Amino acid sequence: MLIETPRLALRRFRPEDAPALALYRSDPAVARYQGWTAPVALESAVSLVEDFAAGDPGRPGWFQYAIVPKADRRLLLGDVGVYLHENRMQAELGFTLAPEHQGCGYATEAVRAVLHHLFDVCGLRRVSAECDARNLRSAQLLERVGFQLEGRRPAFTWIKGEWTDDLLFGLLAEDRAATVRERIASEA
Repeated sequence: MLIETPRLALRRFRPEDAPALALYRSDPAVARYQGWTAPVALESAVSLVEDFAAGDPGRPGWFQYAIVPKADRRLLLGDVGVYLHENRMQAELGFTLAPEHQGCGYATEAVRAVLHHLFDVCGLRRVSAECDARNLRSAQLLERVGFQLEGRRPAFTWIKGEWTDDLLFGLLAEDRAATVRERIASEA
């Protein structure tokens, strides 16, 4: 496992993940705010999984973590993508969760674990994220884990036949440390 939490393991993608990936990425509600178009054919998912599995989380570029429960490491819940910049001091983050696993705190737990890894293990200075302004649940998750809304780009992205507003989020290492201290204090 690359990253573990109390309930989850974030691991490399495996060939057997392709059917589940195709299933949740084919859901129109999941694909609505993403760059891909539903449905996602199994053959396309097999190719994606091969690409994801070949990635290296320590090298610049995209790396996709498979989110699985520790209780059943074969069950794919979703994925978290990290784009590590060439300078290895900043990254971009994205996430997708299968609809039947949403609302259980898995995405929040997985994103927090990835942020811990990026900041506390890899020593990154900044992590960014962006989302469609209509994707309220993703924006709320980003704010819940400590990201700050840094801006809104009106009618910035042409996707699926329409212009959409983008929300820009950022999290600096020192701000994340303060957020973690506050969360620990409130849970005590």
